[in-house]
Amino acid sequence: MAETGRLRQTAVASPAINPVTLLRIAIILAVLAAWEFLAHSGWLYRDVVPSLLSIGRAMAALLTDRNYYFNLGVTAAEIGAALAIGGSAGLVVGLVLGANRFLARAFEPYLYYLGPTPKIIFFPIMIMWFGVGPESKVALGTLSCFFPVALNVAAGMRQIDKVLVRVGRSFRASTWQMVQKIYLPAMRHPIINGVRLGFGFALIGTLLAETKLSNKGIGFLIIQTYSIFDMPAMYAMLIVLFVLAIGANALIGKLGGLDSIKRN
Repeated sequence: MAETGRLRQTAVASPAINPVTLLRIAIILAVLAAWEFLAHSGWLYRDVVPSLLSIGRAMAALLTDRNYYFNLGVTAAEIGAALAIGGSAGLVVGLVLGANRFLARAFEPYLYYLGPTPKIIFFPIMIMWFGVGPESKVALGTLSCFFPVALNVAAGMRQIDKVLVRVGRSFRASTWQMVQKIYLPAMRHPIINGVRLGFGFALIGTLLAETKLSNKGIGFLIIQTYSIFDMPAMYAMLIVLFVLAIGANALIGKLGGLDSIKRN
């Protein structure tokens, strides 16, 4: 009975809303209030910081525009192709470097040196190799995605329990069986984290390429609204893109089972 009473007191005392959630809501409300204040303050040139109402109107018009969805599909296809190609290549390279110390010592420093390099500097080369169409955007997104995936997988390979590797070898497992049964299951976290980072870099690389040279895609629309100084429409596109990127990142985490593990 006493134990039941304590449990009831604990249940009553627990807040209806998580304090972390309250803090997040407070931060969002504070940012929106500061934005609206800045929009009406007159401190900046007109429409540089448009009001939330004008951004909301632009977003409503954007979400009912069929042309926007066509360009969104173009960008999504480019990012998806870049993530598939760059992620697959990064996974293979990471497995090879993580499993072979000699190759890791020979080639991994190049990944660390080239990884932080802004990939947009390679865009003129991509244009010469692949033309001005979607292929050059996919190529830049692929290059941006490759490095975080490869480095995360290579680091994850070194964290695998040596007992698991010895067990696989004692059963005379082939290389493919070792990858399928030992390496990949043991590296779920590094792989998913690498894919998440790779998705972010592929998104950045693709959009940057579209803003530089393109006649379709979200990056093209953003730079077009900027060139005619339609700030509400530009901010509306950025907000929608931000929300979609958060959703895609959360989906990748759910597919990898990381979000459920963190909650537990």
